[in-house]
Amino acid sequence: MAPIDLLFTVINGLSTGMAVFLVAAGLTLIFGILKILNFAHGAFFMIGAYVAYTITGSNPSSLWIFILAALVAGVVVAALGLIADRVVLRRLRNVDEAYMLIATFAVVLICSGVVKLIWGVNYASVNPPPLLDGAVSAGPLFIPSYSLFVIVAGFVVYLALDIAIHRTWIGKLLQSVANDGWMSGLLGINVPFALTSTVIASFMLAGLAGGLLLANQTLSPILGESYLLLAFMAVIIGGLGNVRGAFLASVLLGVIESGSSLLIPNMPGMATYVFVILFLLAKPQGLLGGHRI
Repeated sequence: MAPIDLLFTVINGLSTGMAVFLVAAGLTLIFGILKILNFAHGAFFMIGAYVAYTITGSNPSSLWIFILAALVAGVVVAALGLIADRVVLRRLRNVDEAYMLIATFAVVLICSGVVKLIWGVNYASVNPPPLLDGAVSAGPLFIPSYSLFVIVAGFVVYLALDIAIHRTWIGKLLQSVANDGWMSGLLGINVPFALTSTVIASFMLAGLAGGLLLANQTLSPILGESYLLLAFMAVIIGGLGNVRGAFLASVLLGVIESGSSLLIPNMPGMATYVFVILFLLAKPQGLLGGHRI
């Protein structure tokens, strides 16, 4: 592999990895605190993308409008997450995981039906805003501006989560609730409020990811499936419920996905699946397994 090809593979892998992490961030947060494997996460990611599309249209007029639309999508999906928590998730927190998977799958079907009723079944695409609709030249390498935007957005979201969880008193409270909710309640922590806040934050991250990645995929009622599988892989490989592990795993999966597309273009995704299987056989607890959040 030529050096230029290697560099392109790394940058493309970083872009893919950061896109995966944007989706996986909310997924790993809700599992780390509530131990909920939210199968409906991809559906709310899809709703976030459609909400942002409603604001920007097919041609966002500026980068700030594009970012504002993503933030609004995050707020809207956070509100929907609060409803989902009160109607579904809160009732199933202390039951077997199988019931949670069935319930969240039902939420997926409901979300898909709502999207079809509101936005229809036709495919739609969104162009990047003018500032991101180009490429940055780095010697012989041309890097799409939107790819750089996704990389930066992924790093910003990761840093914000990491600082919030490990460097603030709110994060310390959430860690205590995650490790021992009963004892946290005895010490005066409002555990139900902490759990509800985590659900809202998780869904907000899903909606935000849908808005930020709006120009990265085609809008359709099956959009939620596009990143969900890789996001689940990142959460599992990183160590269930560990944000730092999910970040590292997302980057690793992105680079592998990018490299396999270059080396074995006739078998897309094959290297990723093989890597996941071999990795879990060798280290089933994940990269940072045993460390919650």
